Amino acid sequence: MNKHYQRLEHMYLSAPFNRLFKPEIHIADSHAEISIELSNDYHHAAGAVHGSVYFKMLDDAAYFAANSLETEFFLVTTSFTTYLTRPVSQGIMRAVGKVLNQNRSQIIAEAVVYNSAEKEIGRGNGVFVRSKNKLESIQGYNDLLT
Repeated sequence: MNKHYQRLEHMYLSAPFNRLFKPEIHIADSHAEISIELSNDYHHAAGAVHGSVYFKMLDDAAYFAANSLETEFFLVTTSFTTYLTRPVSQGIMRAVGKVLNQNRSQIIAEAVVYNSAEKEIGRGNGVFVRSKNKLESIQGYNDLLT
């Protein structure tokens, strides 16, 4: 596995926010896959997973597909459109992201999220640009042995 991908995976898993979700992630060239086991803690009042969890999964998968191509700078999401197409309340949620287009200033990526039965439950696409922060300065990126 590419060391950059391993470092991105470690960075993602070590982010404090992910302690709540306990995700699994796999990154490859222009591709990322993230999965979480659903919990009642993610539900809105009507008993299904809140849309913010869909957004997180979609944005994260598209983001890491995009950042797989950028080895120097931390990317940021400048816009992201989300479509929630089916409710889910239990099981596994799996998001698959892929890069659609890259130019000198931005990367466009999309993601699809699936339920345990492999039915599409949402999709989204976003635009990602380089920040001023170098990856080497981001917590978790350089924690692995070089």
